[in-house]
Amino acid sequence: MAITRNDRAFGISKYGIELQHTFAGFVKEAAGGDATADVVSEKLGSDHLTKKHLGPLKYEEISFKCGTGMSKELYKWIDTGFNQTSHNRGREDGALIFADYDNMEVSRLTWTFGLITELGMPALDASSKDSAMMSIKFAPETTRKTWGGGGKVIVPADAAKQKKWLPSNFRLRIDGCEAGCAKVNKIEALTIKQKVTENAIGEHRDYQKEPTSVEIPNLVITLAESHADEFYRWHEDFVIKGNNGEDHEKSGTLEYLTPNLAEVLFTLHFFHLGVFKVSPDKVEASGEPIRRLKVEMYCEDIRFDFGSAVYGGR
Repeated sequence: MAITRNDRAFGISKYGIELQHTFAGFVKEAAGGDATADVVSEKLGSDHLTKKHLGPLKYEEISFKCGTGMSKELYKWIDTGFNQTSHNRGREDGALIFADYDNMEVSRLTWTFGLITELGMPALDASSKDSAMMSIKFAPETTRKTWGGGGKVIVPADAAKQKKWLPSNFRLRIDGCEAGCAKVNKIEALTIKQKVTENAIGEHRDYQKEPTSVEIPNLVITLAESHADEFYRWHEDFVIKGNNGEDHEKSGTLEYLTPNLAEVLFTLHFFHLGVFKVSPDKVEASGEPIRRLKVEMYCEDIRFDFGSAVYGGR
């Protein structure tokens, strides 16, 4: 029987990130990065035909999810990407690698000057048993897709040292509200967004991208009402009495911990927190739940930090 060409489809089972030609780790739910253009329609004459042509070339944002065990360079990229005090917010060249079950590279999407536009940290719940992951989205200036010929993806030997990340392991601290923070059982998801503007240059088809403003989310926590005295007093002074100047705002930290609660994976630093709403959770009269309180605070800036436990020494 004659040997024919293999036309079987291939399966993608793994997605990896490469930064500056170094493998940064496997990720989940990677998508985006396609080159595209808007279709422009024009009516030019009386023949009832609409002429169509393409507008400027653009590249879609790339998104992925990851947890612990990524390289130190990836976490540094996140750290510098939202630093509003820096004039040189992190841009990274890299590639999104598509590999099969045997870690053989099937294709790759190479990008240049990736600028982070969104960081999503998961909701926290002391009763949760699920694994936690962060979501990252960034805007590349250019992308190129290539197929085959990449060989086997080399995974660092210490990649297996990654620590498990659970949304039930966290520690919140807010100045002057330490006792109440120790009783927090839920924290809503936090998503930091950065707006990007395009700098069009007439002789280039690819536009330069520059960061502009950063959107900081509110910090929303839930705790037992019996331990909320500090937040009630802060709310009365800050909202009702009107003592809400900058000197009455607070700072705080949110630490994401390992399962043994001994090491810190990630830390979010909150600056200029201001409480604006304190409201009891709705409860049923016939039930016997713990009476809980939701506290909502605005925040002017959030800084991301990471510990050595999160990247396994790499």
